[in-house]
Amino acid sequence: MKPVEIYTSPLCGFCHAAKRLLKQKGIEFTEYDVSRDSGLRKTMMQRAHGRHTVPQIFIGETHVGGCDDLYDLEQRGKLDPLLAA
Repeated sequence: MKPVEIYTSPLCGFCHAAKRLLKQKGIEFTEYDVSRDSGLRKTMMQRAHGRHTVPQIFIGETHVGGCDDLYDLEQRGKLDPLLAA
């Protein structure tokens, strides 16, 4: 299974929803809190092609996008294959 990384901030409801879906599916992930680390936020923005909102989710080297994008992949049955590829 590919590694999953998620850039978050503590008060973000979309971040909590994205993490909840990953946990429900039993997917382990590495979380990066960008709320107090401008360098980490800059890294996130570079990886996410300028997107500055959280969450920003990566599966392997693939930029999934945000919470809505993650749920969309799940609903279309494309999340599991992306994780396994």
